[in-house]
Amino acid sequence: MKERGMIFNAEMVRAILDGRKTQTRRVLGTYQDAVKFCPEWDVNGKQIFIVLGEKDHTGMNPVITAIPCPFGQPGDRIWVRETFRVHSRATDVATLVYRASVRNSWTEQTHRVPVAVCNKPATADKWTPSIHMPRWASRILLEITDVRVERLHSISERDALREGLFQLPASGRYCLQPGMQYFGMASHSAKEVYSWLWASVYGEESWAANPWVWVIEFKRVEGGAA
Repeated sequence: MKERGMIFNAEMVRAILDGRKTQTRRVLGTYQDAVKFCPEWDVNGKQIFIVLGEKDHTGMNPVITAIPCPFGQPGDRIWVRETFRVHSRATDVATLVYRASVRNSWTEQTHRVPVAVCNKPATADKWTPSIHMPRWASRILLEITDVRVERLHSISERDALREGLFQLPASGRYCLQPGMQYFGMASHSAKEVYSWLWASVYGEESWAANPWVWVIEFKRVEGGAA
């Protein structure tokens, strides 16, 4: 079992904490010209994906290469990287505050770690970006339950909801967070709302390009903070 860090923005961190988000999609860096990806297992029993190209003169799809998912295998773990700061340092513990939870109660927005592992000073207003979060500061641990490759537009309504969307109880419409319906940002199509989320992170042109993406399904590991 391996652990890897993965960046999530504040909106998606809240969705994980609420239990709404159990999937994430990340663009494949290469092989966007591939025709198909087939799951397979290597001699060590690790999952890999066979990359197939356009059909050749034999009518077969030639194998381009075989690649593992860079984010891990089912059973591997992901520690969430999010924006945080060190609120205070005492004799034995340091108190951390997380931007995603600043509107919540003090208990919900803070996490304590042994002061011995905290190599950052206490700051009242300076946040550490998620990309620079060290493992000891992470409060959320996820376990990968499934990995696959698919085109971005292949996402189903059910899976779009599992990407962390919120469903309004009165109308049944979907939005990224409560209140956005008042700004026209709600729809009866979860897939449409997910397209807005994707475009806000990667740009509208990325959604239109319909890239191959890694689909990582996960569950939260309780008590998995560093």
